[in-house]
Amino acid sequence: MDHAALRLPNDRWKAFEIAFWLLPVASYFLFPDYLVLVSQIMIIGLFAMSLDLILGYAGIVSLGHAAFFGLGAYTAGLLSVHGWGEPVSGLFAAAAVAAVAGFLVSFLVVRGQDLARLMVTLGIGLMLFEAANKAAFITGGVDGLSGMAMAPLFGTFEFDLYGKTAFWYSFAVLFLLFVAMRRVVNSPFGLSLRGIREGGRRMPAIGANVDRRLVAVFTLGAAIAGVAGALLAQTTQFVGLDVLGFPRSAELLIMLVLGGTGRLYGALIGAAVFMVAQDKISGFDPTYWQFYIGLLLVLIVLFARGGILGGLEKIYARIFKRKEAA
Repeated sequence: MDHAALRLPNDRWKAFEIAFWLLPVASYFLFPDYLVLVSQIMIIGLFAMSLDLILGYAGIVSLGHAAFFGLGAYTAGLLSVHGWGEPVSGLFAAAAVAAVAGFLVSFLVVRGQDLARLMVTLGIGLMLFEAANKAAFITGGVDGLSGMAMAPLFGTFEFDLYGKTAFWYSFAVLFLLFVAMRRVVNSPFGLSLRGIREGGRRMPAIGANVDRRLVAVFTLGAAIAGVAGALLAQTTQFVGLDVLGFPRSAELLIMLVLGGTGRLYGALIGAAVFMVAQDKISGFDPTYWQFYIGLLLVLIVLFARGGILGGLEKIYARIFKRKEAA
């Protein structure tokens, strides 16, 4: 048996993890003209991690995760439009609203299996999208919610056109929430989620309440998605109807497939690869850029099962075994 697979997860930081988190810091100095793009990659990466928490660890499939992202975005946006532009409290408000919505939806989600969960989450996402579209007097409808005015962060750092404040703000929120999620997935609670994913029917035999754990992780994932939506609204100072759209949920699944599910880092890598590829490919072929994204996705599925991180892990395992054999 592979003894490495039997080791319990721990919170010790590895060298490659430290190097990974130094990359955004380096990008700030190396690519000053792309700060807005890097900020959005970090925000969407946070959004992808929230889905990875419920899909990659708990095995809950969802086609409507953008509903919580959009709720967070509209919460922060409406607060700003109506005179409350303080960023940090806006994040907490967005997390609270999305968490309440996730908690209520979770009772419908945990009762079904994969297909039922897909239909329930998709239906809720579509209903919220149409509700926001019809309530144009509140949300702005297809024209979007404009007129946002964000107060300086901590009363000192203003959101500038170059995206410097937005960059560090997004990076700090992403890192803090990543540390929290990393602790959750490496805890006994996180191990129980993996047990539910692998064999949910056996977990009650060891005293685990499956439904309560699924409700808890679904609520947590919704809250983090709400924070990501609020971050996007605050840093762009605009909320469009697309934040609730089905394409955003679909793209999120693509990012997880690209990076690899059940790893957290896979969500970040998948978001970065997808958004950079989208930016570069659409630049030289604005009409058929989706063809190349689809081709990339097919190649990843065929030759790197488990996503980019899964492929890298297999390559590392082969190299390590060869060294041991030698």
